Amino acid sequence: MADRPEIVCICGSARFAGEMRAANRDLTFAGVIVVAPGEADELITSEQKTALDALHLRKIDLADRVLVVNPGGYVGESTHREIAYAHATGKPVSFTDPPGR
Repeated sequence: MADRPEIVCICGSARFAGEMRAANRDLTFAGVIVVAPGEADELITSEQKTALDALHLRKIDLADRVLVVNPGGYVGESTHREIAYAHATGKPVSFTDPPGR
């Protein structure tokens, strides 16, 4: 038995916030520690987006693996960067739907 629960970082487009919340809930009830993108109720500045993007990479660093929430196979530019980062750091990456292209 592991000495701690698995840690999963959720990645995906902000347009799928509801789906990411559902994945977070399901993983949490399965005993997984979840780190997920930050959410904002209002528009954010480009500086805030840059800071949040950098913070999310640190969340990937903490994780054992990455789960990309991508209904319909959609993967946007920021999520592509996060997937590339995860691969570069040796983190396994899985998808809720087959990646589209």
